[in-house]
Amino acid sequence: MSGAFEVLTPSSLRIWEQKYRLDGVDKSIDDTWRRVANAAAAAEKKSLAKRWAAKFYDAISDFGFIPAGRILAGAGAGRNVTLFNCFVMGRIEDDMASIFESVKEAALTMQRGGGVGHDFSTLRPEGAAVKGVGAQASGPVSFMDVWDAMCRTIISAGARRGAMMATLRCDHPDIEAFVDAKRDPLRLRNFNVSVLVTDAFMAAVEAGAPWPLVFDGAVHRTVSARALWDKIMRNAYEVAEPGVIFIDRVNAENNLRYCETIYATNPCGEQPLPPYGACLLGSINLVRLVQRPFEPDAALNLARLDELVATAVRFLDCVIDVSRFPLEAQAAEARAKRRMGLGVTGLGDALILCGKHYGSAEARKLAASWLARIERQAYLASAELAAEKGSFPLFERDAYLAGGHARRLPDDIRKTIAAHGLRNGLLTSIAPTGTISLLAGNVSSGIEPAFDFVHRRRVLESNGAAREETIEDYAYRLFRQKRGPHAALPTAFVSAQQLPPQAHVEMQAALQPHVDSSISKTVNCPADMPFESFKTLYAEAYRRGLKGCTAYRPNPVTGAVLSPVSPEPDHAAPRGAAAVASPADARAVALRSGSPPAMDETDAQPLTRAPALSGMTYKLKWPQSDHATYVTINDIEHNGRRRPFEIFINSKNLEHYAWTVALTRMISAVFRRGGDVSFVVEELKAVFDPRGGYWLDGRYAPSLLAAIGGVVETHLINIGFMAAEEPQRGQAASSQSGPAVAKVCPRCAHPALRREGGCQVCLSCGFSQCD
Repeated sequence: MSGAFEVLTPSSLRIWEQKYRLDGVDKSIDDTWRRVANAAAAAEKKSLAKRWAAKFYDAISDFGFIPAGRILAGAGAGRNVTLFNCFVMGRIEDDMASIFESVKEAALTMQRGGGVGHDFSTLRPEGAAVKGVGAQASGPVSFMDVWDAMCRTIISAGARRGAMMATLRCDHPDIEAFVDAKRDPLRLRNFNVSVLVTDAFMAAVEAGAPWPLVFDGAVHRTVSARALWDKIMRNAYEVAEPGVIFIDRVNAENNLRYCETIYATNPCGEQPLPPYGACLLGSINLVRLVQRPFEPDAALNLARLDELVATAVRFLDCVIDVSRFPLEAQAAEARAKRRMGLGVTGLGDALILCGKHYGSAEARKLAASWLARIERQAYLASAELAAEKGSFPLFERDAYLAGGHARRLPDDIRKTIAAHGLRNGLLTSIAPTGTISLLAGNVSSGIEPAFDFVHRRRVLESNGAAREETIEDYAYRLFRQKRGPHAALPTAFVSAQQLPPQAHVEMQAALQPHVDSSISKTVNCPADMPFESFKTLYAEAYRRGLKGCTAYRPNPVTGAVLSPVSPEPDHAAPRGAAAVASPADARAVALRSGSPPAMDETDAQPLTRAPALSGMTYKLKWPQSDHATYVTINDIEHNGRRRPFEIFINSKNLEHYAWTVALTRMISAVFRRGGDVSFVVEELKAVFDPRGGYWLDGRYAPSLLAAIGGVVETHLINIGFMAAEEPQRGQAASSQSGPAVAKVCPRCAHPALRREGGCQVCLSCGFSQCD
């Protein structure tokens, strides 16, 4: 698709500059494409490298094929980083030396830019005897705290946030503690957690049978299978975790089951991997292939799709050879099986461009045909590569074709593999594309529907000032260009929040048969969805042959994702869908009766201190400090209104003495100049700590400074100087944990995180936990 439509937006370029531009090398985004293309082509024979560099550049320069973020950031950079997004680490043996060796390996992997997955099922349960030292084991969940602390430390040393997945078998004696672990909003914040659910367990749930919890061959106790399943479901319903991995199905459908067993996945779940396995990701951008968008005969350019897939397979295969690895065991594993995860992005927008409603059977059929085409061309390209370069070292023709996903491939593909071999053990996967979808003009991510069509994004200027800009979905922006600003949106324009949860499961089920690894997909659920209805989603996912399921319902612990009011008043959400106001709209409405009096010119004059001032002192307990912080704000009466005049911040903790003195002097100086000083609140609340923040009184504070900003805000509201924010419509109240609050981005402190496939992407600054 070409023409005057501009893919690169100001936000795209800003994300490129922040995440993917190589300083001193990339003067334009075109330089980035050439750097990446040349780096991959370096794996080819010298006589072919120039030709393939040109082919790779052609594939990626128009966003038709988008390599994953680690490749864009690291290829050709000369840095000691990995080009693989995520890893599953080695088996953790049940002894202290192995446990802390595993912590070290995970730290080294994250330091190089990779996320990690771990199975903790090998660790003995809490209370079990530790022979030889006369002690009792603390259990796998306690050791997860060690990993979590390590991850926070790695985050503080680098710009990319760490990502981890923890799994535990459904028959481990500590499974209930594992399931409950993330109910604490301060615990294990750097982990996604998933339960490894077996076929036997699902049968026991169906039968209402007892379920033994076993470790090392010994039954520790027996529970009700249904009660345990309900506990898993209740936690997923109330705090969005754990996810569920149907582990027997994962292994049964694995092409490489003859030479590996899988116990864990990467952090977002799209890549079930063996010990030291790695996932190499890239996505075909479907929206760039749609011809005649919004016309009755709109369709994908299949010839271009075939060409892109073949080029992408070769590109990713080359990256295996040019990438560095944090550990030698990871390098050996990657080169022995040469697995990759070629997927798609922009599916939701591509369906809109073709006039298909995401929730319709017609859309599922069309999407499945696209994925089937990609699967076919990927296997044929890999077989062709095998004829040229050789099969992956552990390829065994008969064993490979006899089991797993490969046994259901079309006969002509199986014959081609039998004749030529296969270069790559697994080929396809659907990842959450995170910031690369924003880089490509804000196309819908992965196979998700568009999250929304217009939203506001907070942008920090080089001088530190903040402003907001409007970000539009790719399909929406293209429609407006073609049809004009007032044309009614077609019914195909449907967002994730407007779809019934069942539609998400049905789309994932339609595509899984054409994906040999797995799919990262979020089943979006409304906050008021009944628990029993929520449970059926997981049962349906198992029945339909999915390898896992992650449903997300707004809740007090993980927050409620904010989205703007529909940009089309005449094309609003279907009845029953929640309308959610933007933060800017909410700030315009005061909760209190009456608004603060308007300011005039005299309010902007510098203030003079009276001999005596009245004020309030607030006690603030920050979890990282042993001592409380006391914030005193004194006020002055001016022009018939009370306003802040000075602030004092005191604590016995001398660690922060210098900056607290500087802060009190600067804020007090601002207060004394007069005028509207409420901006101080927003500036303080926007400060984040790379080590992570904490939940205080039902609100997330990304740093101690942000918490102080919250105190200042409370005071200004209490004295009537500024209006309180109106609670966002669509945020469900909880009788147990207070109101649901928007999830705050740890980078920009803006409440704009959205959930995608078990990962987080910020609509405000482009931050993503895994991309």
